Amino acid sequence: MAKVSIGLRGWRFDEDEVFDEEGNVRPLVEMDDDTVYRLVRLSAILGEPCDACWLQEDDVEDCNAAAIVYGEPLSEVVLCERHEADFLYWFREEGGSEYAGSDELQDAFHEWFVSGNRAPEGYAGLDHVEENPSDLPEPPTEPEQCGLDEVDEQVDEMSEAEREAMDLDTDVFDV
Repeated sequence: MAKVSIGLRGWRFDEDEVFDEEGNVRPLVEMDDDTVYRLVRLSAILGEPCDACWLQEDDVEDCNAAAIVYGEPLSEVVLCERHEADFLYWFREEGGSEYAGSDELQDAFHEWFVSGNRAPEGYAGLDHVEENPSDLPEPPTEPEQCGLDEVDEQVDEMSEAEREAMDLDTDVFDV
């Protein structure tokens, strides 16, 4: 069972749990609750601006689109490639790891970043292994480009009782 990122790097999903043999998104009721929660949230944040850019810019139009997501849904940090090293430095070297898995991760990173802190020049982020990177398509910026529109459609088609049975409160996701 392969782990895959969908839309943004960072959150990893079991490919067999999310997609069927034909590559279509499985019905949400067949997925683990955490997977559904992350997929629904992912459909809301895909195409959003990088948190670090947004904290620096007056106009959201001047921000890079997020390419990476770290943290837990609703307290996640979304970043462009340029700012990933800042997050990783904060997380690894400046005590950010104490917020791993907590609802305070986003606020703590934002406070650190707004205070003018950055990764040192040349700080190495993650080496993302890509085979034949020139063959890769442009990363998606819209849910329909990576199958997340199917997730949105399934959520829309669910009755309130089905959502409650899955403990899925879509109001908090901005979908």
